[in-house]
Amino acid sequence: MNATSPTSPEDAAGRIVLLTTSHRVAPGLLSWPAWQALHAADRVLCADGAHPQLPYLREAGISVQEASPTAEDLVDACAGGRTVVVVATGEGEPVLTDGLARLAGSGRVRMPELELLPASYDLPGARLLDLVQVMDRIRAECPWSSQQTHKGLAKYGIEEAYELVEAIEDGDRDELREELGDVLLQVVFHARIAEEGRPEDGADPFSIDDVAGGIVTKLIHRHPHVFGDETAATPEEVKEHWRRTKAVEKQRTSITEGIPLGQPGLALAAKLASRVRTAGLEVPLPPVEGIGYELLALAVRAEAEGVDPEAALRAAARAYRDAIRQREAGAEG
Repeated sequence: MNATSPTSPEDAAGRIVLLTTSHRVAPGLLSWPAWQALHAADRVLCADGAHPQLPYLREAGISVQEASPTAEDLVDACAGGRTVVVVATGEGEPVLTDGLARLAGSGRVRMPELELLPASYDLPGARLLDLVQVMDRIRAECPWSSQQTHKGLAKYGIEEAYELVEAIEDGDRDELREELGDVLLQVVFHARIAEEGRPEDGADPFSIDDVAGGIVTKLIHRHPHVFGDETAATPEEVKEHWRRTKAVEKQRTSITEGIPLGQPGLALAAKLASRVRTAGLEVPLPPVEGIGYELLALAVRAEAEGVDPEAALRAAARAYRDAIRQREAGAEG
């Protein structure tokens, strides 16, 4: 039996570390294993000379060579047991990894050890930064998007909100995810327009960060039972906190203030009834006859019974639609 001689350091295949980073995390915020790999490497390569991590790596004493190595180049660079770290660009170096896979599959090349090392991870909500960046570019470069105003986009906000409600009522999860994205787009789009401060859109500019900061402040203030010293054990107590803090914020003189009159009629009637009930007022319905007042009475009754009259009417309308289609199918048969 022939003994197998140990591999000498000169014959060792070495190691390739593909270091992936997220552009959604501030440059320089790398994991400890990433810093260890960078400091221990014989060579550190990066194809993108403008990679946001490079200034911070060099500040930390890491010598980074700007190069676009082929798979063969990397294998040769690792000969003798050396370790090469490749700082990946945003695309993750697919050409390089495909080339390494092709070499490994050929069976003709002794491959180095290959490690994929995430240097940083996205926090929850990080993809929202991508949306902001994409919206910035579309606003600047798209002939249609660059000309839009708040007023011109208003109808789309209404349409997307209704499509979201329909997806919820249909129980379609894929459609729900898509419609949520469409509604979110409207928010980001309007915020991007507002950031420019054009006279036709209102001269006082604000950004998506101002929008997010405002709602964060509002949520914290209106949830003292979560972020403060107050307590709330039931949904009713939570609603009372919300109503009380909102009344202080808005300093309204009437419970009807803040109710959008442009919403659908049944929803408007139910919202007025809800405000009356919450305030503990006794306000009789107008003693006038007619379809409108009959609908008003039905909406008030629905609200008192905990039924959303708009949702109830939509459900009935869908059932009516199905009945129409069934009758049409029967007529065609």
